[in-house]
Amino acid sequence: QVQLVESGGGSVQAGGSLRLSCAAYGYTYAGRCMGWFRQAPGKEREGVAFIYVGSGSTYYADSVKGRFTISQDNAKDQVYLQMNSLKSEDTAMYYCAARYDNNCNRWGDSPSFAYWGQGTQVTVSS
Repeated sequence: QVQLVESGGGSVQAGGSLRLSCAAYGYTYAGRCMGWFRQAPGKEREGVAFIYVGSGSTYYADSVKGRFTISQDNAKDQVYLQMNSLKSEDTAMYYCAARYDNNCNRWGDSPSFAYWGQGTQVTVSS
């Protein structure tokens, strides 16, 4: 049974930084796409940043390019999201998600992800 456990959310002022972590447990083979979605109250869930575990290929939403960086630590089976220059519009619940796959194509398609973390709140005050 695959489990994803997130940590690192919190409250920060605009312009600040936060780092989210997602620890993965129970994978039976390595090929998978992992990343982060977010959902603000009254808005649809949107893909933020993704990484193909192994190759390290990364994918970002336009709204976070240049500010957020996704990375992996294969030894610890963890994925990280470094968020810099945070804006009030980044306020949302952030969810780690993963799926077994050969690539991260269609990374913004949330129904294609079979495994989800419990979510961690990020609040940015202006």
